[in-house]
Amino acid sequence: MTKDTLCSELLLDNQLCFALHSTSLMMTKTYKPLLKALNLTYPQYLAMLVLWEEDGITVSHISKRLLTDPGSLSPLLKRLEADGLLTRKRRAVDERVVELHLTDKGRRLRDQAQTVPGCIINASGQSMPDLAELKRQLLKLRENLKTLT
Repeated sequence: MTKDTLCSELLLDNQLCFALHSTSLMMTKTYKPLLKALNLTYPQYLAMLVLWEEDGITVSHISKRLLTDPGSLSPLLKRLEADGLLTRKRRAVDERVVELHLTDKGRRLRDQAQTVPGCIINASGQSMPDLAELKRQLLKLRENLKTLT
């Protein structure tokens, strides 16, 4: 490997990881004003998406869906509970397991959030087939990387 090759390989703009990271940052910034109207942060929105799909799940289940550590979800879930969007209840048979249940307010918020995906699609400037293909490729990349961890 020549010095010029090494330098080219180490340029920030040549890094896939930076393209993904910077795109993720821009995506989060795009979501921010939309979610502010819902009084949600982006991580809270992701948690609510899971709960809107599967009400009554455990903290460990939502953690697996979001690919995150259960401990890091606790402050986020406490905030959603304080905002009246969900309740956290320990299972009677095993108090280590915490179940999450949407409140009526949490279910109603889903109706308000219906416009968010369309706004993001419009902001992307991409066609639906292009976005579907990008998503397919990203999921494939994620699955390949998951096998390494």
